[in-house]
Amino acid sequence: MVTRPLTPVVASLMLLATLGGCAQSPGARVASASSSFAGEVSAADPRAQEAGIAMLRQGGNATDAAIATMLALTVVEPQSSGIGGGGFFVRGSRDGVVATLDGRETAPAGAFPEWFLDAAGKVPPFEQSQASGLSVGVPGNVALAWKAHQQYGKLPWKALFQPAIALARDGFVVNRQIFDALSNEGALARSSESGRNWLYRADGTPQPIGARVTNPALADALAAIADEGPKALYQGPRAEAIARTVAAATPRPKAMTIADVSGYTAKERSPVCGQYRGYRICGMGPPSSGGVAVLQILGMLERFDLKALGADNPVTWHLFAEAQRVAYADRELYLADSDFVTVPVKGLLDPDYIASRSKLISANGSLGTVTAGKPAGAPLALADGDEPPEHGTSHLAAVDSSGTMVSYTSTIESSWGSGLMANGFFLNNELTDFSRSPVGRDGKPVANRVEGSKRPRSSMSPTVIWDPKGEPVLAIGAAGGQTIPVTTARAIIGYIDFGLSPHDALGLPFLMAFGDQLLLEKGTWLEASADRFRALGHAGIMIREAPIKAGAVGRYRGEWQSSRDPRVETNVEVP
Repeated sequence: MVTRPLTPVVASLMLLATLGGCAQSPGARVASASSSFAGEVSAADPRAQEAGIAMLRQGGNATDAAIATMLALTVVEPQSSGIGGGGFFVRGSRDGVVATLDGRETAPAGAFPEWFLDAAGKVPPFEQSQASGLSVGVPGNVALAWKAHQQYGKLPWKALFQPAIALARDGFVVNRQIFDALSNEGALARSSESGRNWLYRADGTPQPIGARVTNPALADALAAIADEGPKALYQGPRAEAIARTVAAATPRPKAMTIADVSGYTAKERSPVCGQYRGYRICGMGPPSSGGVAVLQILGMLERFDLKALGADNPVTWHLFAEAQRVAYADRELYLADSDFVTVPVKGLLDPDYIASRSKLISANGSLGTVTAGKPAGAPLALADGDEPPEHGTSHLAAVDSSGTMVSYTSTIESSWGSGLMANGFFLNNELTDFSRSPVGRDGKPVANRVEGSKRPRSSMSPTVIWDPKGEPVLAIGAAGGQTIPVTTARAIIGYIDFGLSPHDALGLPFLMAFGDQLLLEKGTWLEASADRFRALGHAGIMIREAPIKAGAVGRYRGEWQSSRDPRVETNVEVP
């Protein structure tokens, strides 16, 4: 790792003093040749995006920018991500070298397959599991950030924390995104007393849009981690606070201990890579299911001429939905933490296997319900689980002057996570990403069952892409739980097949197959084409708002552009 003296932070803090109330124009941001930095950053909140850009201005690289952005999101997007959760980090250099780091949360060492079952051996309502210490995994984002910085960072560690500390200490403005999350009826009931005292007024109503709030406890925690490194979180009083908070809310023996917290490690994993129309696409392997699912979806569609069919053709998106069904059938059966179960990644991504699965898909009709295939190396005795839908999460991306791309997805799972709070940040409910039933209907074990120190399966799909000439062109990912691989693959198709800008690719209408149901995004041409989809065999049509939130940095017409999903632009603007 190369270090350099810290650029004076005073100038940065003068900029950051405005971050608590700055607004950014909707749409794509283009890196200008006259900018004082080279590169770009995308984030779900413009204040966090500016934190990353501040690192580029100081001479930092994409890793520095991504870490600073993640830390700032802890402050300004506390309902979705932060240091109380975990994430996946994918780095792709100009010469095509890929590294993937796993900061996924872990179950306590004392956890076991029946962890979530009630006294009668039944699976309780999801909300009961979520609002409990049972749902909390040991947070991984700080350990992940440290590992990434040690291997790839350029600026001093302490510099990366200054924007987030300033936002937490000096205050930031509540935007519609935070207000809407606070207005959810379940948020107040789930939130711990510290969370209620911070984000709700005395009469129980949320802090209004435009209110400025501070978080001194979080500022102190961030400052300590900046000064002392990750031991300030994983050892000592802050680690004790995490373990104590979780244990007090866990209605079981063998709850989280300080040894669970101090023993956490981020891991380097093998990336998953594939080709789509000459583009090289790389993402995260297990315990993420996202990288495999994205590559399978694209691989199954490559034999169809989507460009000729067109972006506004129901047949195009019918084929996309069918590829989802097939990929997700494999995902549900095989994908889990590869430290605990055999995951047949090589078999799932074998071109011949993908081609055989693609043959199931027809342009003339729907498969309906799909069963998993049998890739090489697949375990024989596994059952599908009962993982509930995922919801939260935030995606960020950065590129620097060298062309190095970082795609980083960070999460605390549901909105406000478990609702438990320690050290000024919300703790995740990531363990509900496990199957709460340890065995399937046929009595076979579920790959994604709870086990001590195991990492739950994730849908997060941070992805980096090079064009057919080997040039880095796109770092992309999404939020939205199980919709993430679909959202990511859809935007990649828009970028590669239809030649859209990153912003327009993210804005494509959304559809997703849920079993034999098909969701069409409300208010788009997809809704108006519902009868065309029924004629193609999709009997169960749902018309809904798109439950997605995506982001990307990508090259378009020779320039790097930073984009976030157009659906969230008005919600993240700051009054």
